[in-house]
Amino acid sequence: MVLTFFDKAGSGVLRAMDTAGDFAVLSGRTFAAIFKRPFDGANLLRQFQAVGINSLPVVVLTSLAVSMVFAVQLAFGFKQFQAEGLASQVEGLAVMRELAPVITGLMLAGRVGSAMAAELGTMQVTEQIDALECLATDPIHYLFVPRLIASAVMLPILTAVSVYVGFWGGYLILVGVEGQSAYVYGNEFYKLLAFRDLRIALYKAFVFGMIIALVGCWKGYRTQGGAEGVGNAPTSSVVTSSLWILISDFFLTKLLLV
Repeated sequence: MVLTFFDKAGSGVLRAMDTAGDFAVLSGRTFAAIFKRPFDGANLLRQFQAVGINSLPVVVLTSLAVSMVFAVQLAFGFKQFQAEGLASQVEGLAVMRELAPVITGLMLAGRVGSAMAAELGTMQVTEQIDALECLATDPIHYLFVPRLIASAVMLPILTAVSVYVGFWGGYLILVGVEGQSAYVYGNEFYKLLAFRDLRIALYKAFVFGMIIALVGCWKGYRTQGGAEGVGNAPTSSVVTSSLWILISDFFLTKLLLV
């Protein structure tokens, strides 16, 4: 019984180390391939559209809804202490530092990361990636790099849009519903903020973008098992990306706020 337990535990550790090593190797190859030529500009532009422009509606709607809900909770909470004026300040801090980058990252992990995993997974099981290699085309350079660059560039831009939308989400509740002065809200929202806070949000978004692209491409590239494997790859990609976004958010917050 004891040997069986340690055998299973050891097998699990070895599988985890093998998986982590495989991801690290593919990530390293991807970063190295960024500087390789020739570079497919048309492919990169398609990824900019898929990651950025096509994700804009869901980011706007999600940011608006989350910021409005957070404003409702803040208004209710501070009203208990007759400190309604602080709601705008806390709303600004929360939207800038956490809500905008994290919500944007999680939404794109679901929308973009899953699409990358499904697309590359389909190419893998239908042997299209093998065909690329037969044509002397590096699949890492052709498939991974444009998605990585597009995600790393577009996530900070979408996060900035999310911050702007979050401002108006709080405005609709705190000014339109709670009756706070629009002038006071505008001043208080940015009262505790500095350029450093925007920089932190963009740094986080940049890292989240790399996580989404690398995990999505990796899960698709390693897909096996035909249709079932293609179905499992997006689910695994979303769960893994979301988990690492939340974990990295904690460490980035501790590191960047020092």
